[in-house]
Amino acid sequence: MNIPDTHRDLLNTDIGILATIEKNGYPQVTALWFLFDEDGIVKLYLNETRQKISNLRNHQECTFFIIDRANPLRTLEIRARAELKLDPDYTFADKFDRKYNSDVRKIDPPGQSRVIVTLHPVKVIASDLSKG
Repeated sequence: MNIPDTHRDLLNTDIGILATIEKNGYPQVTALWFLFDEDGIVKLYLNETRQKISNLRNHQECTFFIIDRANPLRTLEIRARAELKLDPDYTFADKFDRKYNSDVRKIDPPGQSRVIVTLHPVKVIASDLSKG
């Protein structure tokens, strides 16, 4: 992914915003945890029952948006196609839990599992309106 050096630090933050498209055509927007892994790829780790997973199964196009909390006029927008991979054995959980000091295995109800969502960028927009 070609992220400008001026905005790479935003990929280390803890919250990003995912916009997906519902069946009715309206956007659904959710703040969530994410990883920017060692391969330079943004990955999300979501419960399989979440609405955004259903949305991504119907429309793989999405936008991931990060706002600099110290300077809200500085943002990073990643327009992408999402690849979904079921993770019933929670193989990705440890990597994810290290960043967030959590245990997603305890969050999900029995019988449910997780989906690894890999974002394949189509367009990256780095903006800093404070430098206007």
